[in-house]
Amino acid sequence: MAFNTVPIAQLVSARLERLILDGGLSPGDKIPSERQLSVRLGVSRSIVREALHELHGRGVIETQHGRGSFVSRIVPEPEQDSPLMRLFSDHARTLYDLLEVREQMEGQAAYLAAERANAGDRYRITKAFDTMCAADPLTNAKYDHAFHLAIVEASHNPVLVHVLDSVKNLMLLSVQASVANLSPRETFKQQIDRHHRSLYRAIMKGQARSAQRVAMAHVRHVSESMKAIEQQENSIIRIGFDTRNPFEPERSVDQRFPGK
Repeated sequence: MAFNTVPIAQLVSARLERLILDGGLSPGDKIPSERQLSVRLGVSRSIVREALHELHGRGVIETQHGRGSFVSRIVPEPEQDSPLMRLFSDHARTLYDLLEVREQMEGQAAYLAAERANAGDRYRITKAFDTMCAADPLTNAKYDHAFHLAIVEASHNPVLVHVLDSVKNLMLLSVQASVANLSPRETFKQQIDRHHRSLYRAIMKGQARSAQRVAMAHVRHVSESMKAIEQQENSIIRIGFDTRNPFEPERSVDQRFPGK
């Protein structure tokens, strides 16, 4: 009687795919080296190489010469001159359209993060929160966004993670606009700080409904506050698209990978 066996390389590639689906590997994350994978998975480097080649062929990962392999951005990010980016740059209302999307999606991400965050997720959220709080409130847009990104990744919903990753530069622009307009105004800044603290505590305590409610209230507050300023002063500060990547060029996730 013949038995069908699955090649070891396919088992290795399937395990890596599960990490991506579970949120252990996020878009742009660097995959551990062949040597590290070989040791941790207990297979030869040739098997690991075959598994990575298979994932590369399916577009799940991309390999950069001299740097290694990275999780592909499955939902492509719009180019600077794309129709979406031109609409965002040319029409003022799109900032508020983006905030509407953020309110819904980040609310759901916060709910899931409170339910699903593991010890590693909570460590990364805490680190991002502390870094954001320690930064200059007038120039901390990158750290503010990183805090929200850490929550999204802790949702362990790959569709949500990849969709939001595809518009991360647009999301950062909305955060930059928020910081530029609201942080110099103490009343608005204090409310934003309260929202951030409440959101952090709700996720750390696993309070999903509370986390969702605070996340949505936070984005809604930002939108309504900027609309109020715009009506009173006939303008707000809008941040133009920056072609430079505002994020770290490479994020290793060795600490997330099961093994040792």
